[in-house]
Amino acid sequence: MSKGRLEAFSDGVFAIIITIMVLELRAPEEGSFAALGPLLPKFLSYILSFIFVGIYWNNHHHLLQVIKHVSGNVLWANMHLLFWLSLIPFATGWMGEHSFDKHPVALYGFVLWMCGLTYYLLVRSLLKLHDEQSVLVQAVGNIKKEMASLYLYTAAIPLAFFVPLISTIIYAIVAAMWLIPDRRIENRISHKS
Repeated sequence: MSKGRLEAFSDGVFAIIITIMVLELRAPEEGSFAALGPLLPKFLSYILSFIFVGIYWNNHHHLLQVIKHVSGNVLWANMHLLFWLSLIPFATGWMGEHSFDKHPVALYGFVLWMCGLTYYLLVRSLLKLHDEQSVLVQAVGNIKKEMASLYLYTAAIPLAFFVPLISTIIYAIVAAMWLIPDRRIENRISHKS
């Protein structure tokens, strides 16, 4: 099965997710800078979520760049990931609307945890399709960053019920970890060239 349709569909979903998030930001009635103050929590939650969606899109792009084909299992694993990613705008809106209150911050963390888990499952399903000589299999190897992300989310979710600010900081730390480019696949591509 060709990977082209999977790529095109996924890119479309990523674009829609970002569009939905930005549409949640409503301009204030007043025309003064002071009127922007109450929008700060919404804007901060939007920035954090935009970064996360961008990270997933970037890594998803690199992942699909090195694969040769997909299977039905890969299609469903990808849909599973896209489902959880599509909930980011909802969790973002709720968290921003309620100024990073404990329940929205916990839900946001749960959505991020599920996104991390389903991305990991997508990678695993792709690895099963490709042999030991493939760029994907050679590049993925070490999954420390993926596991560290899931552990941090696991700690941050229950912590949100007591100190939501610390949980939000943990989410930002995970985003910062992934902003440092993951060069495993890029290095393999340039090594093969």
